Amino acid sequence: MNENDRAITGLVMLAHSMVHTYEFAFPVFVPIWLSQFGTTEAVIGVVLTLGLSLFGLGSLPAGVLADRYGSKELIVVCLVGMGGSFLLLGAAPAIAGLFGTESLPVIGVAPELGVVAVALVLWGTAASVYHPAGLSLITRGVEQRGDAFAYHGTAGNVGTALGPLLTTILLFALSNEWQLVAGILALPALAGALAATRVSVDETAAVAADGGSDGGSKADPGVDSLGEFLATSRHLFVGGFVVVFAVVMLSGLYYRGALTFLPELFGGFDAIQPVEFAGRELEPGNYIYTGLLAVGVAGQYAGGKLTDRIDVELGLAVGYGTLGVIALAYLPAAEAGLLPLLVLSALLGFFLFFVQPFYQATVAEYTPPEARGLSYGYTYLGVFGVGALGATVAGVALAEFSQPVLFTILAGFGLLAGLLGLGLYSRARGRSSPSSA
Repeated sequence: MNENDRAITGLVMLAHSMVHTYEFAFPVFVPIWLSQFGTTEAVIGVVLTLGLSLFGLGSLPAGVLADRYGSKELIVVCLVGMGGSFLLLGAAPAIAGLFGTESLPVIGVAPELGVVAVALVLWGTAASVYHPAGLSLITRGVEQRGDAFAYHGTAGNVGTALGPLLTTILLFALSNEWQLVAGILALPALAGALAATRVSVDETAAVAADGGSDGGSKADPGVDSLGEFLATSRHLFVGGFVVVFAVVMLSGLYYRGALTFLPELFGGFDAIQPVEFAGRELEPGNYIYTGLLAVGVAGQYAGGKLTDRIDVELGLAVGYGTLGVIALAYLPAAEAGLLPLLVLSALLGFFLFFVQPFYQATVAEYTPPEARGLSYGYTYLGVFGVGALGATVAGVALAEFSQPVLFTILAGFGLLAGLLGLGLYSRARGRSSPSSA
């Protein structure tokens, strides 16, 4: 990597790790919120969907802004916003006290849970900026793109594992005072924003090296009006990107549906029993959850490296097909004992994140450079916007039906995404075959 590649890769690694640190702190809070607020999985699932859907819905305007104005400033805004939202989360009891103890009108939830919902919405709005900005920065600014995707994904998974681990440790040390923990967790994002302002990058170096727009410009003109936005969107959705978009929506539904309530599920599995430590009871489920996410570091790294070595459509087919099979096998493994459960959890963590570099690289293959920010905006609208409904699906499945129903639904998401990936692979192979030529 040259100096600019390293600077961009370092910046996106910092921001990506922060985004997922906070994203995966929330599921660790879920069992406490269920107990403290006396509510159900379905209600918590809806509250989480409110915030997490903004994580995706905001990606579309963020993609437009990334094409128009560049990425670095948006990444700084993202970090400041996430830190501020966790400060609000930490202040939830004080703010809720202004409303008394009665349920909030219309929505009928405790005031403190209402403030939690607002903080989640603010976090989702701020976090939504990152993926379109960061990924368009990689694809337009980094010449060794495969390596950057690998390091970028690895950093995201470090944050993914660090979030629940740090949150669990702080909750244990501070006697489950989740509001204080949330306030402490705000500090890394604010420090990261300060560090990001000091990084200097050329955002279009890779496009210029390939004969594209002038590398000295900050960004391509991008979308400049509603008419241009609609025209560019129509251009994106007339080819293979339509199928890619369907894959990423299914990916988001599986991802959110699988991960939102796993800490709660682990607490109910017979294979996982509480243990005593320092005179207090520890829940091993939170640490297994952290381990599952930590294995994703290897999945992200392997997937990122393979995007330069195999057809990205094949990676989609294999990765999502495997996730479908894992969902079908997960509850039988949990019933078989701790070791089978740990093995399936490790495989789940690996393949959940193995597929991400593949769909990120596939988007780049099926979209033009001048619309890269917008294309990633649509991508994360699908992954985190539509995908946020996975939290509601999971909550309703658990509250109204059963665990097998949830995992059957997840298997359907994975297998359908795998079939779509296989269709893209067959189409790509057909175009490149000698007879087609």
